[in-house]
Amino acid sequence: MQHAVGSPLPPPHQPGQGPAAGWMPTGQHPGPQHPGSVPPPPPPPAPPMPYTIPRHAPDTTGHVQLPPGGPVAMPSAPPAQTAPDPTSTTLAVLLIGPAGAGKTSVAKYWADHRRVPTAHISLDDVREWVRSGFADPQSGWNDHSEAQYRLARRTCGFAARNFLANGISCILDDAVFPDRPVVGLGGWKRHVGPGLLPVVLLPGLEIVLERNAKRSGNRRLTDEEVARIHGRMAGWYGSGLPIIDNSQMDVQQTAQVLNDVLARSIASPPSW
Repeated sequence: MQHAVGSPLPPPHQPGQGPAAGWMPTGQHPGPQHPGSVPPPPPPPAPPMPYTIPRHAPDTTGHVQLPPGGPVAMPSAPPAQTAPDPTSTTLAVLLIGPAGAGKTSVAKYWADHRRVPTAHISLDDVREWVRSGFADPQSGWNDHSEAQYRLARRTCGFAARNFLANGISCILDDAVFPDRPVVGLGGWKRHVGPGLLPVVLLPGLEIVLERNAKRSGNRRLTDEEVARIHGRMAGWYGSGLPIIDNSQMDVQQTAQVLNDVLARSIASPPSW
């Protein structure tokens, strides 16, 4: 049997099948067909659903408004009948001392054991944020090293003001010289505020030499430099600032004495 070109071929004949068994020569589309009829077009696709921004879950972190940092005011003294508690008061403390005095160790321990959130800001750490082009004071004090010191001190002051403005106490440490305006207290007071409470750690020379010998890298100084710095720090005696001789104290004992000194400073702030 011949079929017109382009017409569908019948399936192979099998028992019980054939043209009379229901094979439809219409391209396997059931239903009535009319000569010359065109199949209906498919229905148009459904329009896309409009995009909506998903709602955040209640515990999702969003934008938190932070109070701007301003000059740190003097901490308010408690009533006369109540002893000041420096462990639960929001404070800004500046720990001063020569290399090897234990400033960083005491500051970290003091910050770790307070009843209120407390940050430790080390000027040496901030200075060493500069990697390429770091002006190491051991290589000589010049305009370059002074500029980096001033920048680090300003950065520390900015951080301290912002921490305090948001309820986080700060303890900063730096080797502040009493006879050198560039690295003196005036810059700290200007960058942090009049409420900054300075305390001097000043152990004996043999102690700072022993501690300095355990240091490495930029933090280790020559014995001559340590002795020179220690001698200049003696100028703090008679300055009116509280001084702690921690020669015979460990870190924990020094931190406890620091709390006692700060309690007196809150009740009667030092003039500086």
